[in-house]
Amino acid sequence: MWRTVLLIGFGGAIGSIFRYLTAIMVNKYYASAFPLATFITNVIGCFLIGLIVGLLEKIQMTNPDLKWFLITGFCGGYTTFSAFGYENIGLYQNNNLGIAFIYMGLSIIFGLSAVWLGLLLAK
Repeated sequence: MWRTVLLIGFGGAIGSIFRYLTAIMVNKYYASAFPLATFITNVIGCFLIGLIVGLLEKIQMTNPDLKWFLITGFCGGYTTFSAFGYENIGLYQNNNLGIAFIYMGLSIIFGLSAVWLGLLLAK
């Protein structure tokens, strides 16, 4: 059990670092009221989880350690659903309801599409 906990923690740490680097890069080139860095991070994370699951199924990977490390650890540390919720509340509190609804809708559409694309590419 502790080995699995450490694998998830290590994967989560790496995912969190990549999330930070993604935000730095996006915010360096794009500044707007729309939370673009979180949106892009979540779409990439959705794509990666689809791709990883698809590839692991394709090669019939049965090693649970790799799944825990990549899916729960890395993807869990990389994606930012809690930030998504917090940012939407902030948009609401600042009377940016239009941006909030656009952000929610696009996140759902692009997130699900990215998972589907990742699964498709893995096949």
